[in-house]
Amino acid sequence: MATTDTVRTVPATPPTTVGAKENRVIWLLLAAAFVAILNETTMGVAIPHLVHDLDITEVTAQWLTTAFMLTMAVVIPTTGFLLRRFSTRAMFATAMGLFSTGTLIALVAPGFEVLLVGRVVQASGTAVMMPLLMTTLMTVVPAHLRGRMMGRVSVVISLAPAIGPTMSGLVLDNLSWRWIFAIVLPIAVLALAVGVKWIQNLGETSHAPLDILSVLLSALGFGGLVFGLSQIGGGGHGGATDAAAQAASGLATVTLVVSLSIGVVALGLFVWRQLVLQKVDDALLDLRIFRSANFSLSVAHFAVMSLAFFGTITALPLFMQGPMGMSATDAGLVVLPGALAMGLLGPVIGRIYDRWGTRVLLLPGTVIVLAILWWFTTLTESTPVWALVVTQTLLSVGLAMSFTPLFTASLGSLEPKYYSYGSATVSTIQQVAGAAGIALLITVMSSVSASQAAAGAAEAAAGAAGARAAFLLAAIIGTPLLISAFFIRKPADAPEGMPAGH
Repeated sequence: MATTDTVRTVPATPPTTVGAKENRVIWLLLAAAFVAILNETTMGVAIPHLVHDLDITEVTAQWLTTAFMLTMAVVIPTTGFLLRRFSTRAMFATAMGLFSTGTLIALVAPGFEVLLVGRVVQASGTAVMMPLLMTTLMTVVPAHLRGRMMGRVSVVISLAPAIGPTMSGLVLDNLSWRWIFAIVLPIAVLALAVGVKWIQNLGETSHAPLDILSVLLSALGFGGLVFGLSQIGGGGHGGATDAAAQAASGLATVTLVVSLSIGVVALGLFVWRQLVLQKVDDALLDLRIFRSANFSLSVAHFAVMSLAFFGTITALPLFMQGPMGMSATDAGLVVLPGALAMGLLGPVIGRIYDRWGTRVLLLPGTVIVLAILWWFTTLTESTPVWALVVTQTLLSVGLAMSFTPLFTASLGSLEPKYYSYGSATVSTIQQVAGAAGIALLITVMSSVSASQAAAGAAEAAAGAAGARAAFLLAAIIGTPLLISAFFIRKPADAPEGMPAGH
């Protein structure tokens, strides 16, 4: 007889099933979160069009992605407090209201500056959606059903950013970049209207005071890290010969070092401040969640997975459009089967988790992800397209098998009063790790490509060498996950008074 692998945790006095009201709230939050997160990865493909239409440089256009990620990194850590302080309906209306307003601003923007404002407002709303969704789910769903529900969350967190470039490519090959926002806006407004009418307040709210110093330190800490990571490689390559290029490279290096230094120092002060405030339950982000070894290990595993995931879904389309000479639409279509596989498998994997636990999914999922990353280190400019479709789909399956157990095991290891803090932490880790993955892989890819080209290699061969080096880094970083996958457990209900995570 098969047994499930479990750790003990404090129960949340949950019901034995999910009622109609709760189901309706969850589906509305899922739909809203999907639409919001979809926009996180749509701008990368649009940069060449924006450079031409708005008469800006590529470095300037890249701020539309950087500012989005930066805003997310600043806002998400505050959601643990906000979700405890304000009601479900108020937080949903605020999040979707901001997102819809930002989408409208971006749609009608006359120039780059207004478009950038629209992206920042969009990101402010997006940052609230995932923590709100996960906290609500953990509050209203009984432990034995959380796997299948978290399977739906994994669809949102992995499928939405994966199909963002595909949608952009299809739109940009046929329509103006404004249609990226025009398509999303009516859906967002509809979700806002339906949600305001139907979403009921779930859980309890508190009246804890907001610590302004914590907010400032959080913004400087997480914002500094994400901004610094986004500047990696921005200074060009060592081959720059003219004075202007060398000056730009030097400025970018200084910006990188200063940003990361400010981020690290501010983050250290933020941690100290939270340790002081949590003694009286006034922390912006209560760090007692890390007393659960299962939560800490799950989050660490998720961070490395996110680094590899976001780095790969950014580097792979660049490889296909560069050395392989594919169009944006064709490159998007290559990754589409994998995105759809993640969407279809999410609920199925959730049911398997509910029945059999973590190891049966996380171990093979990790093996699949690492096997594909190592295979990517053999890519050449003549690699068959069908091989990329198959392997990228398998990579998506492996990630789907990993994300659902990690979400459920991490948050399920906490006491109910810490759910909002755990959700905020998981979402913050995704942003920082994703930014690191994109920065590291793209920097290695471009640097190695430039070195190969300088040595006399053909452009396509040099680009392929850069891609192989980037995927080699991802594979090396991810290999230790084979060890951590053995130790992450499925939480189980415990008698009252049993410590969480034991």
